[in-house]
Amino acid sequence: MDPVIVVGAGPVGLALALSLAAQHVPSVVLDEGDGTVEPRTARTVVLRPDTAALVERLGCVDARDEGAHWSGWRSMRRKQIVTELTLGDDVEFPGDGFPDSGYLSPLHVPQHTLTRGLYDAATAHPLVELVTKARVDTIEQDGKGVTVHTRGPGYLYWRGSYLVGCDGARSTIRKLCGIRFAGRTAVERHAVAALRTELPWPETAVMHRQLPWRGGGPEVTARPLPGGVWRLDWLLPPRGDLVTPDALITRIRDTLAGWCGETPPYELIDTGVYTLHHRLAQRWREGRSFLAGDAAHLLGALGTQGVDEGLRDVENLAWKLAHALHHDASDILLDSYEQERRTAVAARLRAADQALPILRGGGGLRAVLPGAARSHDGMLADGHLGGGALGALPVYRHSPLAAPPRGDADASVATEPGAPVEDVRVTAPDGTAVQLRDRLGQAHLLVVLVAPGTGVWDRRHWMTAGVMPRLATAVTALPVPAELLVAEGYPGATAHTVLLVRPDGHLVAAFDGVRPAELYAAADAARGGAPEDPEAPEAQEAQASQEDVSVVTVPTDRTADIN
Repeated sequence: MDPVIVVGAGPVGLALALSLAAQHVPSVVLDEGDGTVEPRTARTVVLRPDTAALVERLGCVDARDEGAHWSGWRSMRRKQIVTELTLGDDVEFPGDGFPDSGYLSPLHVPQHTLTRGLYDAATAHPLVELVTKARVDTIEQDGKGVTVHTRGPGYLYWRGSYLVGCDGARSTIRKLCGIRFAGRTAVERHAVAALRTELPWPETAVMHRQLPWRGGGPEVTARPLPGGVWRLDWLLPPRGDLVTPDALITRIRDTLAGWCGETPPYELIDTGVYTLHHRLAQRWREGRSFLAGDAAHLLGALGTQGVDEGLRDVENLAWKLAHALHHDASDILLDSYEQERRTAVAARLRAADQALPILRGGGGLRAVLPGAARSHDGMLADGHLGGGALGALPVYRHSPLAAPPRGDADASVATEPGAPVEDVRVTAPDGTAVQLRDRLGQAHLLVVLVAPGTGVWDRRHWMTAGVMPRLATAVTALPVPAELLVAEGYPGATAHTVLLVRPDGHLVAAFDGVRPAELYAAADAARGGAPEDPEAPEAQEAQASQEDVSVVTVPTDRTADIN
């Protein structure tokens, strides 16, 4: 198997290489740099629970150990508190449910920490080859692979099955493929400082708008990191004057004094000024070449996160490339990467562009809606914390991989088809209890049976009871590999609901009971095949064996077999 060539050794490129390796696909990562990661505390990443789980699953423990989960969110306007929210660390079902705010606590981590952790994990993996000082200058594609020429020590040629450009906003791969990168320039500009001090709201992220002190500016955010370190961001005019060191120090002192009454002692660690752009690549695939991360999209205004979306690109693309290399996938599957991810990011960019005049213009919505200031702060909280059009998890409603509707066979659950599934507790094939997210990214579909009461039984009993043997047989007959899991419950699901989940955690379909033929058709659609193939011998066998059974039979005398 020829490796996948990944260009770029930032968080997205490294995460893609590790995701492919987890699915038994080798890769070569070509990096223009020398492999060193410059520490910049003022450059941080906010990861939502899904992407934080991804990097931890890939072996990047540094992000968890050196990042900070926020315990709360505070929104202020002038001298008043507009919103105070308590953020939850995790959600389990059945259990306590979501926190009152509806938001989960994101993970805030310095980007160099994330990159270093992923780099160390990639260096240790036998299926990942890291090549430094390798600058790509030409690519050639044919029906079986991609040839890449790099300038550097040796002037080398590389041969791969596919090529993925994760080489940032100035992507060489995007330019060599002739793909336009349209959008808006200088959407927002921020001055940033990372400093160690004590603020009145420990472990709480703060967004303060229309600052009441003289020269305060329109907005500042404070986001905690471990060890008493905070990242402060001041919104600047898009095309204003340069921010001098003296002007930045004045901003720091005035802001700290405005929050604390007087300027407390502080240690300045790092500073910077950055400009945000909104751009979207016209295409994300050119033959056997793909784009991901900043090479495919730039966003970041109003709290949206580019690295977060880049990691979702990784999770979406990795399993499709793995399936293509292991099972000769159709173009429908590979094309679905662009159709799903580009549509999701475009919607995020469109929402931000529509909200910017309202949130930054000082009028508009306020003249129409009562309580508009609170609405403004709610929209910004969505972007920072992951909710609404600015931050909610993507739903691939119109995916070409969607399962065909099956009428009475379909079950209604709290997750719509195409949306990410909830991270419920499940029992794995070896009998251990794990989170559903822990089983993602392993090159196979997941079939989850909702069976209340199984948690108190030894697996050897319920694996042979009721519909489990038939479901296991149906799973074995699917056109793609799948793993059978059992959950005590799932939001909105009744007992004996069967869920089909993609390797990236998005729901394909939910069925009322064991439906072998419908399950087969949904799995076939998820791999990019025809929605229904009546000539397939597996489908004929599944249809012939289908019975109208939708309950799991468990012994009535529970005391005999309880662990």
